[in-house]
Formats: sequence, C-alpha cells, structure tokens
Amino acid sequence: MSDAAAIRAARDGDEAFILGLADRFTAFELPAGRDRDGVTQAIAQDLREHLRERPRHSSFFIVELDGKAAGFLHLQWTDDFFGDGQHAHISDLAIAPGFEGRGLAGGLLAHAEAQARAEGCTRLTLSVFPGNARARALYERHGFGLDLLRMGKPLGG
Repeated sequence: MSDAAAIRAARDGDEAFILGLADRFTAFELPAGRDRDGVTQAIAQDLREHLRERPRHSSFFIVELDGKAAGFLHLQWTDDFFGDGQHAHISDLAIAPGFEGRGLAGGLLAHAEAQARAEGCTRLTLSVFPGNARARALYERHGFGLDLLRMGKPLGG
C-alpha cells in the first residue's frame, strides 16, 4: 500500500461513500438464480443497518489515498460455529472505481488481520461469489483458501 494511503475508523459522514460502493459487490457474473438488483439492494440494506445501529460486533474502516476515501472494510466479530474460539469475518471489502491496482485492498486485508490478531481471534474468514475472479485471486495471494463451500440451487418457477 502506498505511503499516501491511510486507514481510519469510519465516521458518521462516511455512510454515503460506503453505500455508493454496493454495486461493486455484483459487478461480475452472479450464480444462477441471483438477481443483480436484488443482491445489490440486500447488500446495501445490510450495510445501512450496520452503519446506523453500530452493533458492538461490527466495525467499518475507510482507506484514504491522498486524503480521499478510496475504499472500505466491514469487519465483524463472531464465535466460530465449530467451537474454535472467536473469529473475525470480512463481511465487505470494496475499492472505489479509479483506485484499483494500488494495493489498497491488500492494505485493508492486512488491517483486518491485524485487528483480528489484536482481538485474539483464531481465524479470519470472508465470503466471495465464484464469479468474482479478481477478488478471489487477491484473497488467495493473501493466504486465504477454501474453508467451507456453500452450494445453492435456485428453486424458482
């Protein structure tokens, strides 16, 4: 990540920036039966709720480049379903158009890992759509591998 980049905790005024990146989570081929507008709206609604309610288990961080918001990270804390202690989950990570390819996403991943370690977490997880090849490659470069595989079958008529 560039020396001109910095990561800070999100503030109240960051909501519009964060919500404005919701479509970044659906800008690729989605699994069968997933409606792009519906998925984008659901992601935006989840972000909106976490930003407004600020639950204790949910933290947002903004990466800035030369003082301009360039991306965000939404990190959540939870107990591991399989009894392996507390873990951190990267719920959302997005870089704004025009800021890609500058190491900012990698910087946010490193920040998430540092936060998780500081909280004594045993694992850092994330979810990614199979069609998001760019994100999957990024995550693999940063040491993420398959942990669970969620499969789905559309049941629509």
